[in-house]
Amino acid sequence: MFVDSHAHLYAEQFSEDISEVLKRAQEMQVNKIFLPNIDRDSIAGMRKLANDHPDLCYPMMGLHPCHVKENYREELELVAAELSDRKYYGVGESGIDLYWDTTFKKEQIEAFEFQIHLSKKHNLPIIIHSRESLDLTIEIIAKHQDGALSGIFHCFNGTVSQCKQIADLGFMMGLGGVITFKKANLERMVSYLPVEYLLLETDAPYLSPVPYRGKRNESSHIPLIAEKISEFKNIRVDEVARITTENSQKLFKY
Repeated sequence: MFVDSHAHLYAEQFSEDISEVLKRAQEMQVNKIFLPNIDRDSIAGMRKLANDHPDLCYPMMGLHPCHVKENYREELELVAAELSDRKYYGVGESGIDLYWDTTFKKEQIEAFEFQIHLSKKHNLPIIIHSRESLDLTIEIIAKHQDGALSGIFHCFNGTVSQCKQIADLGFMMGLGGVITFKKANLERMVSYLPVEYLLLETDAPYLSPVPYRGKRNESSHIPLIAEKISEFKNIRVDEVARITTENSQKLFKY
């Protein structure tokens, strides 16, 4: 059995065929899919998907850094209210994104630290987006890590040194389709990454693994990521499945 620790299956890209997408995932032995939130506009769709498929889709609540704008405090108040009112399995997608626009860098940092506080308050893992900000997000987590903080560096594609820093903080790393890209050159990092800190993810509908690169990603592609990890780490695919499933159970407490 596999777990997809990060997929946006409530996105509009799946509006026409979500039932088939979920069926394909289960046919490929993906039996748990965790859904990170984006902002207030994604809550209803995410919640409906989780309510309709309670044994397959597990909702999380947060504010994505790319959606931190002028009204970010109102958005964070809604996130806090949702976490107090309903059952969620993680805080996120949170973090810092300095790739597209640095206009709201200060506000992104404030929103990230606010969600770290919520993670501790509710004893939930925080799901970290760290595009062009990996060293900064590691530094912030290190500042707040007092033994009560857990989470995932989602879509991790950093160096061996960054991998070691994250593992030393007790955080997990989600590996997705990027590890199948030849020019990504991630074999050394993946082979080093301690298996107890490893999770599988798709980030669907984004970042499809080879041979689907450039097409819509979905949770049924998780075994392709597991196969590449199996190759890099020289362990069987069923071991990758077992280890990453156990890691997700430990982190998400289901």
